[in-house]
Amino acid sequence: MAPDAPPPSKGGLEPTRSVPSIEEYVQVQQSAEFGELRAAHRSFAFPLTIAFITWYLVYVLLSNYAGGFMGTKVVGHINIALVLGLAQFLTTFLIAWWYSRHAATKLDPRADAIKSRMEGGA
Repeated sequence: MAPDAPPPSKGGLEPTRSVPSIEEYVQVQQSAEFGELRAAHRSFAFPLTIAFITWYLVYVLLSNYAGGFMGTKVVGHINIALVLGLAQFLTTFLIAWWYSRHAATKLDPRADAIKSRMEGGA
């Protein structure tokens, strides 16, 4: 038995789930609720992705074309290039944490409601 497989039921018969039809999927995809879910995701993910890619490209361009600026010492042997490079890691983790919070509060409840309706739970 695969480690991810659910344990066998005690009654011998698996509960039957209704499998949504293609028409039901299309209907949900065209619903206002699904549109709101997509908009909530896109309004968060797209601007943040563009901002992070811009921030990364600025760092790369500064590293290539502004060597004097990037080599400016901040403290001891630590220069601006090192500080900005470490800030890349920090912003990556902050964005992941922020998206996780956004998904948990705004996306997951909506997606769960749609999923439960599709599976016949509501």
